[in-house]
Amino acid sequence: MSDKSFARMWNDLIDHDTTGQILTAYIAKEQLRHLLAAARDNADTHEVRARLYAFYTWCADADLPELTRLATTIEAWWPAILAFIDTGITNARTEGLNRLVKQVKRVACGFRNTENSRRRIRFHCTRTQRASIQQFHC
Repeated sequence: MSDKSFARMWNDLIDHDTTGQILTAYIAKEQLRHLLAAARDNADTHEVRARLYAFYTWCADADLPELTRLATTIEAWWPAILAFIDTGITNARTEGLNRLVKQVKRVACGFRNTENSRRRIRFHCTRTQRASIQQFHC
């Protein structure tokens, strides 16, 4: 965002957000981005902790339930977030497959044959693998 666009956005928020909640949430988001950027760039541990403390303090002082919940969520997940930043390893694929399994079960409307249910789940979970190895013959 250019400086001019940022100034325009900032001034619009100040002028039109009478409660200041949107601006407060925006600042919290930017502090979190700043914190994650420092952690990703292998900044000093003390600097990361200082930014994390500043983020928590901002969220607590804002007295907005949404920011309190965000800070609580970040606090609960911080070890996992830090592990991802350090290793680059995530469980996103597993979470995605779990979501897909739940969706297939919901659409199945109570399959009684468990083997057919397993086959249906395997079919949906391996769709992209099958598509990449499938050859078309004309």
